[in-house]
Amino acid sequence: MEKIIMITGATSGFGKAIAEKFAANGWNCIITGRRKERLQEVADTLSEQFNVSVLPLVFDVQSKEQVFKHINNLHHGWQNIDVLVNNAGLALGRDSFDTASLEDWETMIDTNVKGLLYVSKAVLPFMIAKHKGHIINIGSTAAKEVYMNGNVYCASKSAVDAISKAQRMDLLPHKIKVTAVHPGAVDTEFSIVRFKGDDAKAKAVYAGYEPLHATDIADVCYYCATLPEHVCINDLVITCTAQANSLYTFKEGN
Repeated sequence: MEKIIMITGATSGFGKAIAEKFAANGWNCIITGRRKERLQEVADTLSEQFNVSVLPLVFDVQSKEQVFKHINNLHHGWQNIDVLVNNAGLALGRDSFDTASLEDWETMIDTNVKGLLYVSKAVLPFMIAKHKGHIINIGSTAAKEVYMNGNVYCASKSAVDAISKAQRMDLLPHKIKVTAVHPGAVDTEFSIVRFKGDDAKAKAVYAGYEPLHATDIADVCYYCATLPEHVCINDLVITCTAQANSLYTFKEGN
């Protein structure tokens, strides 16, 4: 039977790598993102390279109206979602609490927390109807330890951790699995976005060690999603070998 995965934030980074991993293994994909041309490019590549069906949905998870409009109007054939990966998220700024931007705070909360809630709430009726499903929430090591100048980003990922635990308990009667995946340093667009295009600052984050790659997280998500029905991995913290947690990283030359 054909499987369907829905992945938010699939135009780059984790989301794109996860889509590629599942498509390579024959899964049909619903991919979402804000950048229409880039999303369509990913969709075309997946369908051509792996001969799977791909449905690109252009919307911003921050918008409750857009989320429910697109998901509620899914064609019946696309409603049979087996796995939802709540990947859309970002960090903005690395500023002290007293000087940080309120707009940055709001964007992180609206995307990392409220966006995850909206998409989960919209997809759940499909999973509940078939008494089966799997939600994978992409968190961060920042959910486990708060670090200096991480304030609201750390808070938003701590919320993802707490929401995952709550989902896991509340959805037990529906046989819906919930897995939280908490990556450490990964070389994606994450730092470019955080530092608002400052390439030098972004590169400095990963200097002196080999960070994780987006494909590493994709492999983990695929493993979790393809375990037997009676097995659920609840919580995973993943770092590169050079990193102990969100606070400690060993860098060569330092």
